[in-house]
Amino acid sequence: MNRLTWLFALSLLFSSTVWAANWQSAQQHWAEIQYRLPPDQQSVAMQAVIDELDAELSTQPKQVEALIWRGIAGATLAGYQGGLGALSLLRDARRDLEAAIAIDERALNGAAHTSLGSLYYQVPGWPISFGSNSKAEAELKKGLAIAPQDIDANYFYADYLRDRGDKAQARVYYERALAAPARPGRSLADEGRREQIRQALSAMD
Repeated sequence: MNRLTWLFALSLLFSSTVWAANWQSAQQHWAEIQYRLPPDQQSVAMQAVIDELDAELSTQPKQVEALIWRGIAGATLAGYQGGLGALSLLRDARRDLEAAIAIDERALNGAAHTSLGSLYYQVPGWPISFGSNSKAEAELKKGLAIAPQDIDANYFYADYLRDRGDKAQARVYYERALAAPARPGRSLADEGRREQIRQALSAMD
């Protein structure tokens, strides 16, 4: 698909009358952006998702699923942008995920714990940022305790273990993630995550 076609599709995505400012739409659009949109268009599109979640949270500030997805979208945008300029996005993402945990830590299969754990091991540590391997492991294990069969909970714990050099245990959790049951309404996200898992397993062979 060429650039003009993608831009047209993107305009339809965010101008359609079926679009509503809610976390379910954000969840689907995140997957579209992450796994289908060209890299040079991802930042603008992900910012649009964050803006829509801002609108929902302005009227429902304790909507836990919206907080989780704004945290995920913000962290994803930080990954797209990179550099020191992304640090404020990461801090905002941590704030949203911690707020979600305080409201309902089990929401979306413990996604707030899993996402927060992924932040802790991927961001730089002090004095640059708040990264912490010990906090990462604690949060990732909480996510797994809530949803031991969840694809993301297993994937991110595996990724953390690989990052720490424990390839044997990482393989165990990657395999569990690969065998995780499909999530209703999230086929694109599942497909994209499984491809990431297969690539990670291949890289460890």
